Amino acid sequence: MLNQYPLWKNLLIALIVLAAALYALPNLYGEDPAVQISLAERGELSPALQSRVERLLQEKGVAYKSVAMEGGKILARFNHTADQLIGMEWIRQELGDRYITALNLAQTTPEWLRGMGGEPMYLGLDLRGGVHFLMEVDMDEAIVKAEERYVSDLRVILRKEKIRYKSIGRGKEGGVLLRFSSDPQREQARERIKQEYPRLLITDQGEGIPQLLLSISEQEVDETRKFALQQNITTLRNRVNELGVAEPVIQQQGKNRIVVQLPGVQDTARAKEILGATATLEFRLVSEGNDPYEAASSGRVPAGALLYKERDGSPVLLKRRVLLTGESIIDASSGIEQQSGSPAVFITLDGKGARRMSNGTRDNIGKRMAVVFIETKMETQLKDGERIKIRKKKQEVINVAVIRDQLGKRFQVSGLDSGEEARDLALLLRAGALAVPMEIVEERTVGPSLGQDNIDKGFLSVMIGFVLVLIFMALYYRAFGLVANMALALNLVLIVAVLSLIQATLTLPGIAGIVLTVGMAVDANVLIFERIREELRTGNSPQASIHAGYDKAFSTIMDANVTTLIAAVVLFAFGTGPIKGFAVTLSIGIVTSMFTAIMGTRAVINLIYGKRRVKALSI
Repeated sequence: MLNQYPLWKNLLIALIVLAAALYALPNLYGEDPAVQISLAERGELSPALQSRVERLLQEKGVAYKSVAMEGGKILARFNHTADQLIGMEWIRQELGDRYITALNLAQTTPEWLRGMGGEPMYLGLDLRGGVHFLMEVDMDEAIVKAEERYVSDLRVILRKEKIRYKSIGRGKEGGVLLRFSSDPQREQARERIKQEYPRLLITDQGEGIPQLLLSISEQEVDETRKFALQQNITTLRNRVNELGVAEPVIQQQGKNRIVVQLPGVQDTARAKEILGATATLEFRLVSEGNDPYEAASSGRVPAGALLYKERDGSPVLLKRRVLLTGESIIDASSGIEQQSGSPAVFITLDGKGARRMSNGTRDNIGKRMAVVFIETKMETQLKDGERIKIRKKKQEVINVAVIRDQLGKRFQVSGLDSGEEARDLALLLRAGALAVPMEIVEERTVGPSLGQDNIDKGFLSVMIGFVLVLIFMALYYRAFGLVANMALALNLVLIVAVLSLIQATLTLPGIAGIVLTVGMAVDANVLIFERIREELRTGNSPQASIHAGYDKAFSTIMDANVTTLIAAVVLFAFGTGPIKGFAVTLSIGIVTSMFTAIMGTRAVINLIYGKRRVKALSI
């Protein structure tokens, strides 16, 4: 009886090993401390700017590795962090506010490898260094704003239906309280409100005075809070993009908190300023009949108009009167306009906003309306040796469209260039629609040196465990032990390759998962080898013992690994942060160890013993 794999199976194993080596390779290349330069507004960076940055660093005597255009951004690479920090200050002073300058750690993976999809695995905050914020969202304020919108909407409905009421407003203990002069008015209002808002809970209130208390249902309260949280997450993602962080973590924690992790960010003050920035929107009519280019060149703006710039730098004159602000937007979504088939954004307003938009657009059909994005930031600057906070306001026109019809509660913004621009606009509108207050309740900074120390210790722990297992297997199982050691080394390569391929984030608990996997990876081989020894002791031939050992141990190995895999999946499903990192590496390690221990070692054993008759095995 001979043990041989068919050719296709050997080729498959060889292909997997080759692919694993290729995709694990990017992790051998390090990272350069770098300064990333990008435009604060839309546009492209010029080669002249690249030369300007190079000259600046040369003039100031800052040692740098290279300055090049990478991925539409200019990246100045340095050999040391100290040079990076000095270069950052000079570049920021030289370029000013028109450009975003951010500290970063740039990959050194060769272009040919990146072209094949080879990327190093992401390192978490505890390994790479950076900043961690835990932000608490004021969920009560979200409900207050929802109730205020109902107050505004109900006023519009009751006036339209000519239902008289004494007063309408928020109750002292929440909800919307309506007072009427008579019971018939209250009943009339009740029926109309039921038709318009079937999810509102309506109860009678007051003695002698007909009143209705409208309460938001628990389901709607949950939806409002979730929506408010998502609005804030969207806004934070927009802010984090300015920092140029390659793999930020912005995720919900619990029902009212948001975790923001910015690996590789060394400028903590700037991170806090960006995250604390606020944004809003304004809808204004375009000032027709005036030349914006002439106003921009001469500096003389016509009476009743204001000069703005679009994202491409083109000037545009808008009327001073604001039609609507972003506070009135309830929701915004991107889609396709039915008539022309062009991209559009569909906007929903609250009652007050709908009334203002209707009145503002009624007499301006055929004219143009602009959407102005306004961002306010707090920046810390050094003045006379002291740090002072300066409020900066940035205003830009993100869209100009023709008013096709009288607009109301729901309308669409058309005239967009692409579906991507429509999605971006919808995102900006949603982000500015509901800015629920947030507070930073926890802040942690992990320095790059501490991150490197964690990497060194984690690597050392993996190597110690790896070497001890290698020695034991080689001494105890001889030639078969050496084969198991080859499989163990391949298993580590496979884990790194899979982590790199799926771009999973490796954290310190993730390294613990790898260390555990190193110990568990040889379990399967121990079971197989012990089964082979038993078969040899019962008098079976070496070839039959190899076949029986792998065949009979398979079910035991499968049961043991599947149960551990179930535990890892449960940890991933219900765990957060570090626990997820541990679960990911453990799950990957279980799957790869089964492949290397069963198929990998069997292929090598077959190559050594499979084609010849042997009297004894080195086991």
